[in-house]
Amino acid sequence: MEVNKENPVWLNESHPNYVRWKRSRDISIERGKFVQSIVRNKINTKNLTVLDLGSGEGATAKVFSENNFVVSVDLSLIRLQRQKGMVIPSNFKKPIGLKNYDIRHFDQRDKSESITGEDFSLKNSSEMTNKNILHSIERVNGSALQLPFTNHSFDLIIVQDVIEHLADVKDFYSEVKRVLKKNGTIYLSTPNKLSVFNFLSDPHFGLPIISMLKRESIKEYFLKYLRKEDYHRKDIAQLLSLSEILFLFQNEFEITLYTKFSVKELFNGNKGIIWSDFHLRLITLSRFLIINWLISKIANDKFGVINKYFTPTFYLILKRASH
Repeated sequence: MEVNKENPVWLNESHPNYVRWKRSRDISIERGKFVQSIVRNKINTKNLTVLDLGSGEGATAKVFSENNFVVSVDLSLIRLQRQKGMVIPSNFKKPIGLKNYDIRHFDQRDKSESITGEDFSLKNSSEMTNKNILHSIERVNGSALQLPFTNHSFDLIIVQDVIEHLADVKDFYSEVKRVLKKNGTIYLSTPNKLSVFNFLSDPHFGLPIISMLKRESIKEYFLKYLRKEDYHRKDIAQLLSLSEILFLFQNEFEITLYTKFSVKELFNGNKGIIWSDFHLRLITLSRFLIINWLISKIANDKFGVINKYFTPTFYLILKRASH
């Protein structure tokens, strides 16, 4: 969601999406724990260098920082400041690494360009130890399309409901592949473009059909007339299909879907999975009709009809292939 310094749209109580966005913020820690529970199915979530891309207000980064070193990156300075920590502008390049990490390694090319007014002399950096580095978060104001990190820096990259907002997924792919370690892992979640449920109620606007449209069509035929305040935003969501995700990643990554796991968690009462009114009503209705057991039975992790056309949100682990 695009913001400006004077009036962040996502904090505007008069905006039609305000309740949806607030609900998402309210369950953000539960969402972070849900992400962690999926990642744990694939790798040990301790002693990692973690990149949280599009970190928002930092709940997922906070969850992972308990046992890892986390870099929290967001394009919005306001969101990073709401995480209540020092924010580093993206023009400060640095190497990342658990064992030899030292924040004095920043290439401080021009401190006058700092957009936060923070003191980047980092005079206390000599007091840092591996222990407090391991359990820490650094916040970087930057773009997922131009990451200010050296090659092969991260064990795990978290891309939580972000890829659909990016202007160029190919540039995004090149960047995450570049900064991911050779045996690294990506967590990716994103709404399903072809889901019949999203067709009936788009996860971002709560209206039919929009999930199928490209970004420019959404602006031209919808925002232009019904959401004029959002017309000039550059991050309007353009959803991806399962086939598009597979095409983007399958050549260099082993891809695992976690639909069955997420459905099980959902019906077990996990509050960190959905927050839109439409999807919450669907869950209530399925319990009322006592068909939740059938949905759980049908849910699977195959790249077939169920996940292509019904699953509302994809939860995937992308493990970089060894070749």
